[in-house]
Amino acid sequence: METDSSHRTRDDTALVEPPEAFVDISKRNFLRAAGLLVAGSMLPQLCAQQEAASTPGSGHKIIVVIIGGVRRAETFAPQGVQNIPHLTRDLLPDALFFPHARNEGVTAHFNAIASILTGNWQRVDDWGKLAPTTPTLFEQFRKDLGAHRSETWMVASNKALTSQIGASSSAQYGEAYGANVVFPKQLMLMAVEEALRGGRTASMADRAKVQAELESALEGSNYEGLGWNVFDASDQLDPRVQGSIKSAIASFVRNDGPTSGDELTFYMTREIMRKFAPSVLTVAFSDVEAAHFGSFAMHLAGIRTIDRLAWQLWQEVQQNPEYRGKTTMFILPEFGRDPDGSSTNGFFNHRANEESTRDSWMMALGAAVDKPQVIERPIRHVDLCPTFAGLLGCRPIDAQGVRLGEFHA
Repeated sequence: METDSSHRTRDDTALVEPPEAFVDISKRNFLRAAGLLVAGSMLPQLCAQQEAASTPGSGHKIIVVIIGGVRRAETFAPQGVQNIPHLTRDLLPDALFFPHARNEGVTAHFNAIASILTGNWQRVDDWGKLAPTTPTLFEQFRKDLGAHRSETWMVASNKALTSQIGASSSAQYGEAYGANVVFPKQLMLMAVEEALRGGRTASMADRAKVQAELESALEGSNYEGLGWNVFDASDQLDPRVQGSIKSAIASFVRNDGPTSGDELTFYMTREIMRKFAPSVLTVAFSDVEAAHFGSFAMHLAGIRTIDRLAWQLWQEVQQNPEYRGKTTMFILPEFGRDPDGSSTNGFFNHRANEESTRDSWMMALGAAVDKPQVIERPIRHVDLCPTFAGLLGCRPIDAQGVRLGEFHA
């Protein structure tokens, strides 16, 4: 693995602060409460249907962990490995690792993830106003194998991703084959927005009042607006569901909950795995996108958080009997970031047609990996969906990418 020439030569270590430095106690409780609320809201509508559903296809399970933009210089370059101790020490020894996984399409979040999940380079609106132009992995899996919707999930911090890539479907298949989607941050945003609109800014500093704001958000009529789409849920939550969720979030006074957006995403993902054990689960982490605000320290903190959460997610796979021995987990960035000295402010952005932006990496662990090894030949993001589909037992899909021969069901 070679050193990225875009690496920052100055000493940035002094700029890095521990994640706790950016989080006060009220935010910790707020995030934990939101996680409990969203997780609890799914249960009444899913449990009965999940019990009746059987695992379709090959029985193989796929977890795709997609990270926002990170450069090789801050990850798998010699000077970057200090930021990813779990990936390098705990996961890499058991992994199939591709040091060159290329994004040759539009290096914007929506298009990048759409390409990974369709096997085709997507060139649609960067902000997710249009659905992908070809069917997603969720649609292929459900239509080809008759899989129940409970088998396909997407958890992300970007609502465009969840609404268009997950819940909505391509024109070819229609909405009947979408996935369940969860957008945990939307609940928090909604509660904060309502507090500000009502002149209750103090509510965001008092944990008891935060609880009241969250419960107030539940009383609204826009169920979809809370940030999830689960089966054919009505716009109004059942009063019994509201009661159980309120009881759950009342425990948020404990200080053992998530402390960042990505940690909230991880919390929701773990709950979904434990309760529904879907065959296809995509998780999009984005704390690293603090880079857009010009904070290199927070960008590095985001990398370190993702490093830890990916490791914890793999631990969950190993400990969960529904996943252990029959799951392959893939971890990859959407793209890199622009090189230092570029006209786009370097690490701030990810639009330059440069190697530091297009050339990233991918790691895979689990059932489809015959033996740990490093594969030096470049692969493309569009090769991943055909690979996922093959492992799941789908027929060959119509894609620009090709199935990677290193993986075997």
